[in-house]
Amino acid sequence: MKKLLKFLKNWTLPVAMLTGVCVYLLFSWVPFLAPIGDGYAPYNDQVLPVFMFLMLYVTFCKVNFHKLLPVRWHLWISVQQTVFILALMGLIVGFNISGEPLIMLEAIMVCIIAPCAAAAPVVTAKLGGNLEEMTTYTFLSNFLSALLIPLCFPALPQASEAAEHIEFWPLFLQILWKVSAVLLLPMLLAYVTKHMFHRLHQRIVAVPDLSYYLWGGSLVVVTGTTAMNIGNAWHDTSVWFLVSIAAMGLILCIVQFATGRFIGHYFGKTVEAGQSLGQKNTAFAIWVSTAFLNPLSSVGPGCYILWQNIINSFEIWSYRKKGLEKTA
Repeated sequence: MKKLLKFLKNWTLPVAMLTGVCVYLLFSWVPFLAPIGDGYAPYNDQVLPVFMFLMLYVTFCKVNFHKLLPVRWHLWISVQQTVFILALMGLIVGFNISGEPLIMLEAIMVCIIAPCAAAAPVVTAKLGGNLEEMTTYTFLSNFLSALLIPLCFPALPQASEAAEHIEFWPLFLQILWKVSAVLLLPMLLAYVTKHMFHRLHQRIVAVPDLSYYLWGGSLVVVTGTTAMNIGNAWHDTSVWFLVSIAAMGLILCIVQFATGRFIGHYFGKTVEAGQSLGQKNTAFAIWVSTAFLNPLSSVGPGCYILWQNIINSFEIWSYRKKGLEKTA
């Protein structure tokens, strides 16, 4: 039992992803379980926000709110994200790309334009990074995405009807509202808990890695949803095209993590900058792609979540191994 618990603790993220896929396949392929899966499906989208809320609430209970200030590396990561987007927009519009190449580039675009994942501060803290700087950038990143999406999407060729009628301020406020519900509310409650309910606050922060395990639970839900989206897309296009999107997602994930770490090393913030540019809010990206672009482009962020968490798992394993070597 101790060995099993140690294994689950060390490999929480891969186990969570594998569990999500297996649960989806189980309730999809086993006939007598299929009605249960169909009954749960309408509530699936409501489960993830609950996990995210609890995870961020626990994380923010550990934040020093006086240190939530922008720093220099925030600017350069934001510039890099904007440069990536402008380069893609120039390629798509300049060459009037259409068909499957356009879907491929849309899948790449949503993985770039998506804000930093709300779970990024959790991973950063797990890797010994600065929690406050990472939390601050999460807010800045969401604001940048809310600014870029209404500006860029209407200019795409063969845009969906929804994208053609995008009005900047309504969409901007809609995105900010979603961001506020996920980020600001748990932060406000954490602030109240920290300053008014000291006993509850001490109990929460006393549980080691609580936010990390909540993130593992959310990953089960997201991975299961990703498997479902890929399964649905399977009937709409070729296997080769889906594999190509998945491969491009892997390349993009590596490029974004590597670029972020390259920028961060100039400021002594490789962990924070790498997470900021590499770890994306893929649930948000899937919503954006299905709402405003070709629905098949949602396969991109669906695969991206697998790649970013494989990289996260490797980074956490490497960080833990270095710690063990130092204590040996």
